[in-house]
Amino acid sequence: MAEGREVATLVVGGSGLLGSAVLRELHLQGREPERAVVPWSDPEAAVAALTAASERLLSRGLPWRLYWCAGSGVVASGREQLDAEVATLDGFLTRLAARLGAGAAPGAVFLASSAGGVYAGAAGSPFTEETEPRPISPYGEAKLASEVRARAFAATTGVPVLIGRIANLYGPGQDPRKAQGLISVLCRAHLGRRPSSIYVSLDTARDYIYVDDVARLAVAGTERVATAEPGRTVVKILASQTGTTVAAILGELRRITKHRPRVVLGASAAARFQARVLRFRSVVWPDLDGLVTTGLPTGMAATMRSALAERAAPSR
Repeated sequence: MAEGREVATLVVGGSGLLGSAVLRELHLQGREPERAVVPWSDPEAAVAALTAASERLLSRGLPWRLYWCAGSGVVASGREQLDAEVATLDGFLTRLAARLGAGAAPGAVFLASSAGGVYAGAAGSPFTEETEPRPISPYGEAKLASEVRARAFAATTGVPVLIGRIANLYGPGQDPRKAQGLISVLCRAHLGRRPSSIYVSLDTARDYIYVDDVARLAVAGTERVATAEPGRTVVKILASQTGTTVAAILGELRRITKHRPRVVLGASAAARFQARVLRFRSVVWPDLDGLVTTGLPTGMAATMRSALAERAAPSR
């Protein structure tokens, strides 16, 4: 954080899995971030709400940070939904760039992207920041398009940007309405005494990273990029850098619950967008990777406790 100075902060997507964790991390550091209330179903109104929130942020005249943690799209999402999300980001950044001018307080931007999405078709696992991205799904293409918009914003305004390509994110609070999050899905299915449907082979390997670890990386990385030369964009993979198969996840769930998971192997049209092995290694700012401290057993146990509390909470 700027030495001896207050920093104005806005978190976009603060009600989601990552955004809520970033808010928690900022509060732990004694900061009071703002959240934008955004009508995502209306792209034009969403851009207007985001612009108003950024106006409040900049009007304070302080060094500022913007964390873009928004996005409801998943690998199985349709192109129309994903294109709308990219257009919303583009419209907002265009208006923000027009607002910034000579004399504006220095800022920095964090953009959440997807390591799995952008590297799904790449060869030579483990993938690093030096690997050429090769998406195989509209979701991955949309993430790369968002990265392009962020790079253009940095070049136009001089505001440095950190693009965090995040591995398989998991943890308490994952939205059950989104068709993603194997660990959360398995925990909820176990508590509901119903089988889980799995549409990939059990030897499919992914890099699972706990959400609080990603939040620490995002905040620390954004503070570091804020000191970079004007207009710089830094891409960093945010991952545990450990590959884990679906079979190993099921084994850990059995250890935690003392019951064999009930699983149904099925088929899905979205399975064609799933690579068999996605492993990552970060070569950018590797010293920050020491902030990843949550092992899979600990993270899965926390996710199960959260699912249990969620189930016990009175319905509204």
